[in-house]
Amino acid sequence: MANDSASRTDRIQGGMRASLARPRAAVSLLISLSLAACGTIDKVSDSLFGGGGPQPGQQGYVGGFLGGAVADEPRAALVGREVLSGGGSAADAAVAMGFALSVTLPSRAGLGGGGACLAYAADKRSLNGGIPEAIVFVPAAPASGGGDRPAALPMTARGLFLLHNHYGKLPFESLVGQAEQLARQGTPASRAFVRDLALVSGPLMADPGARAVFSRGGAPLVEGQTMIQPELAGTLSQLRVSGVGDLYQGVLARRIEDGSRQAGGPMTVADLRGALPKAVGALIASYQQDKIAFLPPPADGGLASAAAFGVLSRNPNDLGAATARGLAAAARWRAGGISAEQVLQTADLPPAGLPPLPASTSFGAVDQAGNAVMCAMTMDNLFGTGRMVPGLGFLLAASPHTATLPLLSAGIVWNPSEYAFRAGAAGSGQAGAPTAVAAALLNALRTGQPMAASVPEPGRANVIACSRYLPGRAESCGFATDPRDAGLAATGG
Repeated sequence: MANDSASRTDRIQGGMRASLARPRAAVSLLISLSLAACGTIDKVSDSLFGGGGPQPGQQGYVGGFLGGAVADEPRAALVGREVLSGGGSAADAAVAMGFALSVTLPSRAGLGGGGACLAYAADKRSLNGGIPEAIVFVPAAPASGGGDRPAALPMTARGLFLLHNHYGKLPFESLVGQAEQLARQGTPASRAFVRDLALVSGPLMADPGARAVFSRGGAPLVEGQTMIQPELAGTLSQLRVSGVGDLYQGVLARRIEDGSRQAGGPMTVADLRGALPKAVGALIASYQQDKIAFLPPPADGGLASAAAFGVLSRNPNDLGAATARGLAAAARWRAGGISAEQVLQTADLPPAGLPPLPASTSFGAVDQAGNAVMCAMTMDNLFGTGRMVPGLGFLLAASPHTATLPLLSAGIVWNPSEYAFRAGAAGSGQAGAPTAVAAALLNALRTGQPMAASVPEPGRANVIACSRYLPGRAESCGFATDPRDAGLAATGG
């Protein structure tokens, strides 16, 4: 964490092999669940006597309260919970969940897509002195462009690597390995995924790569059927062994250059080399004695959430005005010529809407020390361009030149005096995502519960709330996913 920004950029642009030289930690996928936080005392298994206990990275290394993970797709939440059980940080859990979602929910997240995360380290000696930071890796259009299915540059792997570089503890390759095993051994198609598949299965099955993975006997997968992705497993294996940089300027990059032309969304190795995520300051608001961080533009769903929260903090029942203010704020920023801070300070924003917005997904984690990460990811269209990169097993995301970027929305509440986490929320639901995050955070602050009431339609939210702060008050923590969808809150202790 002491590295300066230049050295971090060098790592991301380079081969990224140094951090991947350690052997992948063996991790079991067997877990135990509890949907409410426990009040036991945190402890770490003592492995000094006989070496018989779980080792770092192995499930069960952490005893007592683990923290927890929330996600729109259950298997990803289980992966996050397992990483926490192995002693991983909230960032480790989020990285593993992000890669897992590329396997289990490729309709909304994938190596070909992008997203944004808010990260909070509950320590004044941390990278940003206990102030949340945004890792932004939204889908970007290649300079070359063109094709009959214009595609976005694949931002996910570098974005998750940067998150790990700033806040991770466990070996990065072990977190990639979780997703690799899911792809290689297969995972049951979840209700969340099958719902998405049913919406676009006709045109999607025109692509031979998608048809091979997402159908059986010519029919789309149904809930519970095993989804095996050997080509994606091979790509993840290459990332694990050779490093993330290989996807952007190595063997994988050259294969993407060739394969993207065949898939109708051409991009070059030069395009891939220049596709860099950013670590930037969050948008900060105040609520009583606490502070709230929101994702900043270009993840402008965070800006919309901040604007909506300002309305709700004055009148919690005025959801219509909050939604209108949030969408107007995002539209004004997208029009250009003004900063996010100036938008929030503008009293009378002209009413404005946005074009139809693409699908996204959200997830988050908090560890026993009170470190937290909340993320939103997208393919910039359901299943992106609908075409896989031949031989690599992942779908290309839609180019922002042809598809409107979603309102990626997330927020984290913390106490700046105590350096303690209080609440976090991440949202989806097209135009409803910003208000979902704003309402979820306000409800958590007012009630101390993670989902005291459903957020307004069409928004969905994943929420973590520790009413008496974390670290130190684990019994006050709760985890919730939206009850109208098929996600999971996974915790233990």
